[in-house]
Amino acid sequence: MKKFTYLLAVAAVFTACNSGNNGYTVTGTVEGAADGDTVYLETVEGRQFVKLDSAVIKDGTFTFKGTQDTAVNRYISYKAEGKDGAAIDFFLENGKIKINLSQENNSATGTANNDAYQEIRAQINGLNKQMMSIYESMSDTTLTDEQREAKGKEMENLENSMISAIKAGINKNITNPVGVLLLKQNYYYMDVADLDPLMPQIPAAYDNDEAIVKIKNNVEKMKATAVGQKFTDFEMQTPEGKTVKLSDYVGKGKVVLVDFWASWCGPCRREMPNLVEAYAKYKNKNFEIVGVSLDQSADAWKEAIKKLNITWPQMSDLKYWN
Repeated sequence: MKKFTYLLAVAAVFTACNSGNNGYTVTGTVEGAADGDTVYLETVEGRQFVKLDSAVIKDGTFTFKGTQDTAVNRYISYKAEGKDGAAIDFFLENGKIKINLSQENNSATGTANNDAYQEIRAQINGLNKQMMSIYESMSDTTLTDEQREAKGKEMENLENSMISAIKAGINKNITNPVGVLLLKQNYYYMDVADLDPLMPQIPAAYDNDEAIVKIKNNVEKMKATAVGQKFTDFEMQTPEGKTVKLSDYVGKGKVVLVDFWASWCGPCRREMPNLVEAYAKYKNKNFEIVGVSLDQSADAWKEAIKKLNITWPQMSDLKYWN
């Protein structure tokens, strides 16, 4: 459901981008608005929306004009007392851009990249409407367990189709701002096989972009820790204060399970009886477990080891996630 919730949010604010040479003219309409109502051009700083400009609706239309050296992500929003609000994010850039704000079918068109992105937006909105319809139908108390399960499967399939559409949009547009923006918003849906071929295609203009730098670093980490790669060795202390390395246990001809856990981790503690059982059964059959604790308190760590009947090797630097 977390992915579903996020994808609904993405569907509401999909963006588009393009560049030109003669300044920008952004014109648009707002469903349900009246002449005299105000529309805002905004940016996001941190988690706050900041107003950059405003336009009053006249004859059913609003207009923003100016020049923009490079494409930047901005928002058009409508907020009027007693009326439903609406917003869309897009790339403000030189060219003629047409905005339509409505409760169900926001759009930004008129330039090549806006049109390309609008095509993706339409796909996402279509899938989103199907998902919402199924989601609402699941509140029917007369549904059988089998019917509810079938609807859940439908939603899962639609969610996967939505993710596939986003991935396709990234691959098709990775050399322009549309694909780069989609990548920054959705890279965590992708594995290293999806991401690695995209990295060299990202335009050089994004070399110092904080989000892109983070993604590239994560891809390198994913490659280094992929199945079949050599493990990264590290050094920590046992509960008794002895310095040990992971390599003291790994690579000795045994199957080694490295268990990252902590005394404060509820799911870890609930799983521990299963590990205790597995260790008792297989520890003399070339199987080993190495516990790596994320604790900060040595006392809490040692107490949990004793209470949970952990008998396999343990190590920690008592530095939490650091």
